[in-house]
Order: sequence, then C-alpha cells, then structure tokens
Amino acid sequence: MTTTTGTSELTAVREAALRAAAAAPGVRAAGGAAVDAALRAAAGLLRERTADLLAANAADVAAAEEGGMAAGLLDRLRLTPERLADMADQLDVLAATPEPQVQRFVRELPTGERVYERRVPVGVIGAVFEARPNVTVDVASQVLKARSAAVLRTGAAALGSARALVDLVLAPALAAGGVPPEAVQLVPVPGHAGADALVGLPDLVPLVVVRGSGEVTRRLSALGAAAGVRVLAHADGGGVLYLHSSADEDDVTRLVTESTDRLGVCNRLNLLLIDEAAHERLWPVAEEALADRDIVPSLAPHDHPLGHEWALDAGSEAHVTVATVDGPVDAALTAARETSGLAACVCATDEAAATAFIDAYTGTGVFWNATTRLLDGYKLLGLPETGINVDHTPGPRGPVTYPDLSLRQFVVLPPE
Repeated sequence: MTTTTGTSELTAVREAALRAAAAAPGVRAAGGAAVDAALRAAAGLLRERTADLLAANAADVAAAEEGGMAAGLLDRLRLTPERLADMADQLDVLAATPEPQVQRFVRELPTGERVYERRVPVGVIGAVFEARPNVTVDVASQVLKARSAAVLRTGAAALGSARALVDLVLAPALAAGGVPPEAVQLVPVPGHAGADALVGLPDLVPLVVVRGSGEVTRRLSALGAAAGVRVLAHADGGGVLYLHSSADEDDVTRLVTESTDRLGVCNRLNLLLIDEAAHERLWPVAEEALADRDIVPSLAPHDHPLGHEWALDAGSEAHVTVATVDGPVDAALTAARETSGLAACVCATDEAAATAFIDAYTGTGVFWNATTRLLDGYKLLGLPETGINVDHTPGPRGPVTYPDLSLRQFVVLPPE
C-alpha cells in the first residue's frame, strides 16, 4: 500500500480514490470466480497470519488504553483469535454465496421490445467507520463482491490494525486471485478531515457507507448530500425491549441477558419499556438480570432523552434506560419516536399484543421474544454487512449487504 507522508488529508484521500478508480475496471473484468477465489484466499491468510494481526492490534489497543479509551470502545477495537476466526468464516460464506441474478426480464412492450433490469457495479465505494478493525474486512469484502473497488477510512485508533489487514490479508489475496490489489485502498492518515474529504468526491466516489457516532455521521451525511454523494448512514443505534403484561418471567431474564452480552455495539439493549400495569411484577425480574450483568438502570425522572445511546457514552456504557408505557401500541410508538428506529423486541405470550406492537413499530427490525442483537447482516442473512441503514426513505434499509451496493440499469432489446 502506498503511504502519503507530509501531504494533506484531502490529498491523501484523493490519491487513494484515484488508485481505486484505476483498479475498478479490473475488478469488474475479473469476474465472480476470481473475486470469490480472492475472498477464500483472504480467509486463509486471516488464519495463517493470526499472530501478526494480533500483534498489530495489540499495539493499537495498548495505545488506546494509554489514551484513556473507554471499555466499550476498547471492546470494539480489540481483535482476538476467535474474532479473526469468525472473520475468516464469514469470508468463506461470502465466497460460497451464489451470485444474485445480474439481469432479469421485466416485460415486453406493446411494440415488441423486451425490457430487462440489470445490476451494474458502482465503480468505487467509500466507507468511513469507527475504530473497529473487523469492519475493514467486512466492508471491503462486500464491496468486492459487488464488483467495485473500495476506499476505507477508519478511526485513528484502529489504523495500525486496518493497515495490517489490508497489507497482510486483502492485498495479497486479491493478487493471488487475479484481482487488482489496489482495489482496496486504506486512507493512510488519521483525522476527521479525511472523512469529510471522502464524502466530497462525487466523480470518484459516488457512494459512501458511513458508520460511527450519531452527530459525526449526520454531519457527514449532510456534507455528502451537499456534494452530490449518496451516503448510506449508520448514525444511531440502540435496541429496545418492551415487556408486555403477558411476558413470561423466564423470557424477560433471557432477553435482558442476551441483549447485553456486548455493550459497545449498536443493537444491544438500550431502552427497556415495561407495561405500567405489570411493572410491579416484571421490573424486579429485569432488574435482577441487569444486576447480573453489572448494568445500572437509568430510572425516571430521566435527565437525558429516553433514546440516549449508552454504547456511545464513553465510560457509561453499562447503563440501560427504563420507562413505563401503556400497552403495545404506546410502546411501539415510543420506541420509534425516542430512538433511531434500529430494532425493537416485544416480550409477550399474548399473540395479539405482539402483533399490535409489530404492526405499529416502523423501525428496521422488529422481534418477538428474540433479542435485538440478531439485527446483523450475518446473523439475519448469512452475509457480512457494510452497516445498518436506518433511513426513513426508500432504498437499502436495515443490514446492508453486497446486493444493495449496485446500480439499477434498464436494458431494452429489440423484439425477438
């Protein structure tokens, strides 16, 4: 990977985008078999070079700890042998996933012409993401599977880990598969100006996936919109668990426990809603489950919005907001109004109540007696994801995977 020393972040991003753009036609020309072979090679290198990758990550983690990074963010930053193995397994699954239909017949016009709809590559896709090294591989693999090249900009804390993943895994795997290794570019300098620059190059990088803290991501979305760049934003998260009056107490314990296994992720339990009529019965059960996880409940009266995302509150991740509601519709509307609309679960044995909650909730994922931690591309779809889009407009929504990273093109052919 070429480094850019002593140049501005804007120049570094533009140079990376130019290299990716030059490699993009080669990715498309290489074809599906070559890309899949490269993904399998990358999986093998993740397994073979575990020690080197863990060493690079350990240096990042040590520096972050010295700098006072909070525990939840450290959890996102840290790689382990198990996480690297999971990354490798996901690459194997992605490589084995059959290609979606490139072209489908739509209709025959009254004049006899045949209309088809085709998927075509974007060309170059950018990604801005927080200090989570695994996302380097997740996003790059999805972009490559979509037959495009990638420009990746990660948080400064993970830059060493991301560089190791690109240099030791992705680039050699692409070369071995006959795909241009320059197809995955890592912006080699830290700084927020690099993220701003990446969403400002519509001619080179027309689509950017943005993940991170809410305010930063919303700002990048606005900058991209002003520049003419399509931004798929993963700005805010926070799972909701609603305990209906019919909830089984064992289910309450299970769902609270399963939804708080990791506190630094977006789909964890963030807001707990309890039916007012059943509060006296259900709250002690939920309180005990939270205490077993060493999680502090934030009770009314709250000095913060109900949807305050604890995963992004450095040093206070081990909190869950608790509030009461009046039935399933009120719970669903509260969840949609007070949070980003990422995911919500209804805990109930009453099917009518569960159905009412599901029908009223407008977020990207709704669950009945199942944890919101399942809102993940790999868990739901069996594919790695680039992120989760919570837009309330048409387009890719929920976990975004490689079929979402293509353009729609209409092809009209002469009559047969």
